Amino acid sequence: MGLLYAGLDGAAAGEVVAALDQRGVTYEVRGDSIYVDATQRDSLRMTLAADGLPAAGVAGYELLDGLSGFGTTSQMFDAAYWRAKEGELARTILANPQIKSARVHIAQAPSQVFRRDQRPTASVTVSTTQGNLPMGQADALKHLVAAAVSGMMPEDVAVIDTVGGLIESSSDTTLPDGNAQNRAAEIRANVERLLIARVGANRAVVEVALDLVTDSETVTERRFDPQGKVAISSETQEKTGSSTEPGGAVTVASNLPQGDTSAGGNGKSQTSETSERLNFEVSETTREVQRVPGSIRKLSVAVLVDGQQVVGADGNTTWTARTDEELATLRELVASAVGLDETRGDVQTLKSLAFEPVPDLGTSADSSLLSAFGPINIMTAIQIAALALVALILGLFVVRPILSAQARIVPALGLQPGPLALPGIARAQSEALSGEIDDGSGLPHFKVNTFDAPATLNNEPVARLRRLIEERQAESVEILRSWMEVDEEKV
Repeated sequence: MGLLYAGLDGAAAGEVVAALDQRGVTYEVRGDSIYVDATQRDSLRMTLAADGLPAAGVAGYELLDGLSGFGTTSQMFDAAYWRAKEGELARTILANPQIKSARVHIAQAPSQVFRRDQRPTASVTVSTTQGNLPMGQADALKHLVAAAVSGMMPEDVAVIDTVGGLIESSSDTTLPDGNAQNRAAEIRANVERLLIARVGANRAVVEVALDLVTDSETVTERRFDPQGKVAISSETQEKTGSSTEPGGAVTVASNLPQGDTSAGGNGKSQTSETSERLNFEVSETTREVQRVPGSIRKLSVAVLVDGQQVVGADGNTTWTARTDEELATLRELVASAVGLDETRGDVQTLKSLAFEPVPDLGTSADSSLLSAFGPINIMTAIQIAALALVALILGLFVVRPILSAQARIVPALGLQPGPLALPGIARAQSEALSGEIDDGSGLPHFKVNTFDAPATLNNEPVARLRRLIEERQAESVEILRSWMEVDEEKV
């Protein structure tokens, strides 16, 4: 069995074991190590890596468990603490199912007595499972990191997506095309492309001036309408009453104690009262408008169009202004292309005038010797100059001294112009071995054979010597060998 993985946390080890069970691979678990068949270990590692296993574990606060109070300096503890903080934040970010990997870097400035306004900064690099990280998720990551580090604000955190790059905050109201020059250039290019289709290239000049709104404001409007009434409440009351009273003529008998009081009859009365109260309020409208920079306050467009070149019957070319109908059509096209709005004060001017020919300034560039080689690369020219400099140095300080030394060899050997002679091979060897030396400074006496140099050879001594050595190479070698043996005998 060979070691597959070791030191994995419980979750990562469980995923690896589940993958091995799914593939029917025989394995053994020994503590925190997983062993498989040694012949299948490398292929299993590649297969599991293709599936993203084992999941990359990030160390967190467990880094602080390995620190001991003895031998741990404050700098070492601070470094381990910030590393553990970064690992814990990365673990929290990986809990998001849309993120498959994350790295957090926190830059904590060292504490200084006279600088108290320094705030820590952080950067978060994430890789998503698919697509780009949404802007809302990026804002959430900024608030997560800022809340975990004391003194950090969300704007101090940069979120970087490995696919989409730097993710801007959703609260950033700066428009990407808020630059007036860039927008004017875009509008000018659109108008020129439109005019080229009709008047031709280099026959129209377009200039665009933009006045953009650079202020950001929020307007809250509250409007009342006295003519509009709105019933907000209604109250209704009803009252009903009835009473009975004696009636008829009053007599003496009705007034006696034993008299009949009903002799005159009874009277009845009923009352009913209904009241309703309505409460009205004046209608009110509240509106809040937020205006961001970048909108166009005013647009000015100036277009100059060249006329037409008409060839007459005599072959002469004359300039003719464009008709009013054609200019009106071009004016309508330009107004539609730029989005002209006269209510906000936009101005458009389109005229047809003759273009003056551009004079040729300066002199024409004639062909030179270097132009025959085509464009010359600067680096190639530098290399050629360096090689030429090296060759010049070698010629002055190496070749020239060698030639001068060879020229001085002739008077040192005492050679005179005229026929040269070399000794025979056999006689030179016998006399070199048996001869005696007089004073040690001269050469032994050899019997030589003479020959006349051809008249066509160069009379220079050095040239004659070289040619003679080339023709008698074997004899030259024997002479040099005999000189060496004589020197050994003298020693």
